[in-house]
Amino acid sequence: MADFILETKKLSKEFKGFSAVNDLNLQVERGHIHALIGPNGAGKTTIFNLLTKFLTPTTGTILFNGIDVTREKPADIALRGVIRSFQISAVFPNLTPLENVRLALQRPTGTSYQFWKSDRCLRKLDDRAMELLASVGLEAHSHEVTGELAYGRKRALEIATTLALEPELMLLDEPTQGMGAEDVEKITALVKQASANRTILMVEHNLKVVASLADRITVLQRGAILAEGIYAEVSKDPRVLEAYMGRAHE
Repeated sequence: MADFILETKKLSKEFKGFSAVNDLNLQVERGHIHALIGPNGAGKTTIFNLLTKFLTPTTGTILFNGIDVTREKPADIALRGVIRSFQISAVFPNLTPLENVRLALQRPTGTSYQFWKSDRCLRKLDDRAMELLASVGLEAHSHEVTGELAYGRKRALEIATTLALEPELMLLDEPTQGMGAEDVEKITALVKQASANRTILMVEHNLKVVASLADRITVLQRGAILAEGIYAEVSKDPRVLEAYMGRAHE
């Protein structure tokens, strides 16, 4: 029997009569990379917002590790190990990559929010921060200003800061959006590397990335599941070709 780290049961979200997510029964298997795909307006980002409690479900249940977390707050979800990245890179542009990762490392050590203390108390985190930067190819850029980094490097830094929070489940929202082919390849490799010993649920439009990474794919249309399975299966489904992949390959 499969071990599901995340499940939703009849999860729905309505906005003034419009159903953005409709009776979603999603199962994400532990240790897998699971991709959500679908055309614009299919409900992918709304689902992420529901899972991380930026939105409250209209109806339905969210289970994480078998525990009902439907009514928990965003901070509680993060403390459980569900960590999300966003479409727009969410790093501090005026800090260095080292400082960005070091800030992320503060939460597990219990030194969060102690900004009035000397940064000397944070230097004990430098070794781990440098390890994380090295893991995403940014060791040589650790002391540069983050805002001056190339876009692909900023996204790599976001992966490093996400890993610093020691996620059990990583939610990646369009990790390769807006990238050239070379950066897409680098980020794809980083996501694969980051999947070791953790589960990843990702929203991604680049079907080559999905095909190379995802163990399982859920195709969405109008807030509901249209098809599920491995890439070889869903890519041949006539409903999927009509709703999404056909247009993507025109």
